[in-house]
Amino acid sequence: MSTRFPGYDVLAKRQSPSWNERTRQVIDQRLALPREPRFLSSEEFATLQAICDRIMPQPADRPPVPLAAMVDAKLHENAGDGYRDHRLPPLREAWQRGLAGIEAEARRRHNVGFAQLDATEQDALLRAAQDGKIVGDGWGEMPPAVFFAKRLLFDIVTQYYAHPTAWSEIGFGGPASPRGYVRMGFDRRDPWEAAEAKPGNEETARKANAHVG
Repeated sequence: MSTRFPGYDVLAKRQSPSWNERTRQVIDQRLALPREPRFLSSEEFATLQAICDRIMPQPADRPPVPLAAMVDAKLHENAGDGYRDHRLPPLREAWQRGLAGIEAEARRRHNVGFAQLDATEQDALLRAAQDGKIVGDGWGEMPPAVFFAKRLLFDIVTQYYAHPTAWSEIGFGGPASPRGYVRMGFDRRDPWEAAEAKPGNEETARKANAHVG
């Protein structure tokens, strides 16, 4: 777990006044998410998984947030954001084009798929996508740089911070209903919020976080 909020586990709030039944249901659904792809093909999913590992590297001392499965679930449900950049096709088409374009670029440069590249090669290829320096017929009219910024980066990062593991990592208590948050000023926290460890007070923060609920 994060050393910034030692001893803090947002799931300890489950039966507290911080979460209502609807919140518990939503979080349970996220925790029970199938790990196998339901929309993407197995090959597309492997590429997505490798991309997620480079965009959001995760610590080895805790179970990872299932980022690829979360993005795939968004595609499975076709859960759009209510808006999109006019240069991008709809959600599903954008992702399938983007994954195909990144995979094709990996094979053009290295003769293997993106998931088989080492971390340095993967980072270089993703940076090329970010800079709009990837070409190929598969992209169609979709600019690689726009896909990277508005779909790839956006979807992966927002899915990460929608997961309770990430909430524990950053000391977030989740939706506080019905309790709510009261002390809204800078450097103030409610007793049911996580205590941040500052140099010299790590053990104090750990003890305080053991009783957060």
